[in-house]
Amino acid sequence: MSVLTAAPAVPAPLPVLGCGVTVPLVTGGEVEYAALDYAASAPALRRVWDDVAAYAPYYGSVHRGAGQLSRLSTELFENARRTVARFLDCRADDQVVFTRSTTDSLNLLARTLPAGCEVFVFETEHHAALLPWPEDRVTVLAAPRSPGAAVAALERALAARDTTAPALVCVTGASNVTGELWPVRELAAAAHAHGARIVLDAAQLAPHHPVSVRDLDVDWVAFSGHKLYAPFGSGVLAGRSDWLTAAEPYLAGGGASRRVVRRPDGRVEVEWHEGAARHEAGSPNVIGAYAIASACTALEEAGLDRLAEREALLIRRVREGLAEVPGVRVLSLFGDDAPRVGVLSFVAAGWNSSHLAAALSAEYGIGVRDGLFCAHPLVRTLLDGTPDTATDCGTSDAPLNAVRVSFGAGTPEEHVDRFVTAVRDLVTHGARWRYRTENGHCVPEERS
Repeated sequence: MSVLTAAPAVPAPLPVLGCGVTVPLVTGGEVEYAALDYAASAPALRRVWDDVAAYAPYYGSVHRGAGQLSRLSTELFENARRTVARFLDCRADDQVVFTRSTTDSLNLLARTLPAGCEVFVFETEHHAALLPWPEDRVTVLAAPRSPGAAVAALERALAARDTTAPALVCVTGASNVTGELWPVRELAAAAHAHGARIVLDAAQLAPHHPVSVRDLDVDWVAFSGHKLYAPFGSGVLAGRSDWLTAAEPYLAGGGASRRVVRRPDGRVEVEWHEGAARHEAGSPNVIGAYAIASACTALEEAGLDRLAEREALLIRRVREGLAEVPGVRVLSLFGDDAPRVGVLSFVAAGWNSSHLAAALSAEYGIGVRDGLFCAHPLVRTLLDGTPDTATDCGTSDAPLNAVRVSFGAGTPEEHVDRFVTAVRDLVTHGARWRYRTENGHCVPEERS
């Protein structure tokens, strides 16, 4: 009996937008689209979309309007802030700032660093967490090969620093490449023991597992709405207020300013708001904030622990299925037994990853991602020693990269089974269609 047949049944997924959408196949006919690129953007929960649609007729300006719809929108916006704080189990004096994304959140925090602040980050981070910091003040730590090695490396780096200077550690909760969980609580303890603060990039963690600011003892947490089953364009930075209050506003303009006067000498004098408004200049994305809050509520009601158990069954099906395919290697930093979320990257012997991803889409209706996943140093480290592979797209010098499959609360069991079957068929029998290179990517040839 095959592994997939023997695997336990998976509970029903949460309803998401796009469920039941069909796409054409190059070989003829149509099939239900299998969205397996959750790590890039998860489909919005149907519940979130319905909540946003119900609010849309009552849309109004926020914080400034005296009309009833403006007051309603303001209340909705501030209630969303409280909902996110509860979802993250924030401390009583923590601030929740609405941003555009995780990238925006971490760039905001980078603008608030005290003078002389040192930053410590692993090379394994997503570029959103690796790149925002001042180049002359950041220490990039080499990729660790175990959670314990990560903690030890951070402790060594922090012990060697100038202890009179402030310091910040930035770390992911779950890798966007391997899905592996990082030892956040232990890294936070190490940071605090050496007088440093820590910010958690929870972009890949929050959609899959509970995130408690108190329990993890992190100083800040950042995440994106579009990975948390909400529409694009909204994010969160939540945590301690002192650095945020001491810094100049991230953006200057209306909303961030409490009082503006023109002095006799002609210069403009500004008194900035304290609190979250200080870094939320301009008209806020109230629909985005409300969508995030709706997603938080929906996940809480569904039970994040239960969703994590369901996801673990899907992870098992994918890992055991890929293990049966000759020449497939799943990328891992901490080892096969490391706990992870529903994100796996892999390479297949003899296949360029762009070609494999294109064939999965064109011949099987499966959406995955190929490339370096905005984590170039990590993927290159994991691919070290892997031979370059020629591709049937017509080039022999295609860049070495990987395929990533990712899934979550809205993924049907059938989609992951179809993915495993498709990889096995392609690796065993080859593509059934012809492909060419276009702008560096494999695409199917047009029908003749």
